[in-house]
Amino acid sequence: MQTRENKEQTVLELNEKLSRASSVFVADYKGLTVKDLDELRQKMRESDGCEYQVVRNTLLRRAAEGNGAGLLKDHFSGPTAIAISYGDPVGLAKVLVDYADDHDAFEIKGAELDGKELGPEDVAHLATLPSLQELRGTLAGLLLAPASKIARLLKEPGGQLARLVAARKDKLEE
Repeated sequence: MQTRENKEQTVLELNEKLSRASSVFVADYKGLTVKDLDELRQKMRESDGCEYQVVRNTLLRRAAEGNGAGLLKDHFSGPTAIAISYGDPVGLAKVLVDYADDHDAFEIKGAELDGKELGPEDVAHLATLPSLQELRGTLAGLLLAPASKIARLLKEPGGQLARLVAARKDKLEE
């Protein structure tokens, strides 16, 4: 059993984490084994800037006061776990949705993103979006495409001239 001081410290630490978070996901983990939860934590470690924590609802309600996670208070009932993303929320949403698809006992209750509450359907839709890394790669490709087109365009007249000379040579040899 935690002492009052330990509980106060837990609330302060959790409040600080929730204040820094770019997104917070709330899930019901009832029916999962420790091995299953370790598997989820491992997947979250592979996704940068994510954290998974099982928290008592009373402590979570107190920690959520004064930050965006306060929108999720209705979901703080029963076995509650939170997943916090400090970076790209899409990456964490993908991990959680994939995990929920593989484990029927794991249920995403909702999420908070940029001061807005998301339902389970919204989280599933968020998971279909490209991640921040994918968007960066696409943007880099779009920025490099004009440069490569210009290089091909500048190279093409020389190539055409070389093909014309080769064709003329072949014709003269016949």
